[in-house]
Amino acid sequence: MNQNRPIRVALLGAGSVGSQVARILLENADELAARVGAPLLLTGIAVRNVDAKRDVDLPKELFTDDAERLILGSDIVIELMGGIDPAKGLISLALSTGADVVTANKALIAAHGPELFDQARRVGAQLTYEAAVAGAIPIIRPLRDSLAGDRVERILGIVNGTTNFILDRMHTRGDSLEEALRIATDLGYAEADPTADIGGYDAQQKAAILASIAFHTEVPVELVHREGITEITIEQIERAKAAGFVVKLLAICERVTTSDGVEGISARVYPALVDTQHPLASVHGGNNAVFVQAQAAGDLMFYGAGAGGVETASAVLGDLVSSARRRVNGGPGLGESTHADLPVLEVGEITTRYQIILEVHDRPGVLAEIAKVFSDFGVSVSTLEQRSTGSADGAATPGHADGGSEGGATLVIGTHAATERALSALAEALAAHEASRRVTGVLRVEGAL
Repeated sequence: MNQNRPIRVALLGAGSVGSQVARILLENADELAARVGAPLLLTGIAVRNVDAKRDVDLPKELFTDDAERLILGSDIVIELMGGIDPAKGLISLALSTGADVVTANKALIAAHGPELFDQARRVGAQLTYEAAVAGAIPIIRPLRDSLAGDRVERILGIVNGTTNFILDRMHTRGDSLEEALRIATDLGYAEADPTADIGGYDAQQKAAILASIAFHTEVPVELVHREGITEITIEQIERAKAAGFVVKLLAICERVTTSDGVEGISARVYPALVDTQHPLASVHGGNNAVFVQAQAAGDLMFYGAGAGGVETASAVLGDLVSSARRRVNGGPGLGESTHADLPVLEVGEITTRYQIILEVHDRPGVLAEIAKVFSDFGVSVSTLEQRSTGSADGAATPGHADGGSEGGATLVIGTHAATERALSALAEALAAHEASRRVTGVLRVEGAL
């Protein structure tokens, strides 16, 4: 490309991220041109309503409601509309013209990434999406490029700021989930409908993306096991704290070898106990972090803001500069690696540990009965604390299961490592056992160093 010719950039969407991208493009035009080797010309911003009020004061002449016309005159298209439609069709249109595309659309990449990557490859274009996972944190490029020659074994990610804020409030302030969610909503961390966040759907999409890159395998989002935080109670938070853990919603992607020797991958999202000594335990508020374990590089930690208009704009602009440099210097677009084609295993194949909070009846021999259930499922007990039911201070109760005024006791049982299939069946059997009053909490233990 002629280095004197401006690179024409179209922007689709002018929300909190899009408006900041436009502002920085305009304000830092000279500096960005020097980095790229050619001017970046913002040719227009496609929006649904050109007269809507914006967070940033931008030139009105840039706005248009004709996205297709804007795309057809551009070298690079930045898609920040979100959702599947019409974003997918507009990105496909841009790629069909040979334009590069930069997107922050996690839902679209998780659901239709391979299809769009293949389209980009066929025309020699480039589709980049650093901002789709963990906001400002650079994690896509390190996994795709820096660790391309390594073997990634495991990823543990706090990739949803809303749930991390809620769980952190519960842990540090003693708020109930409902109260923490209300505060998160008031502060703008949570949407009016928080289902995508607290239900684990947002993290599920990000886990699919991370696993696909790290293990060079297409991981459909529907194969990512998902559990949200809606069932987390303050009792579980307090029991976790007493045992030296914090509760975090984790996106976990790892290589797994089954009992019959099949190597595959697991991608899953659920709330889990993390040891307070693990780096992820110190991730507070709405921040995100991704902990990567690689064969040669060892343990790596990526930490920072997982959302926010300016912060996410940073990741978008990083992709933009990379694509613009390619335009200046020539060469085909960087494609995605999906050659490994490892099977995505069911969650029952993973190995993990459980913490089970179990209320039992007050009668002699109860502990022996519970121990037999563990033995029947081939799961051994690592730790056992016996606490009187309803105890506010969590003081241990001596002797056999003595429930005080309520006629029962609470057992906090930590297991040794076992398959998820065995542990899940164990928890169901304990809940149904005649010695049990009820199971009040089951959480997995992850992140052992």
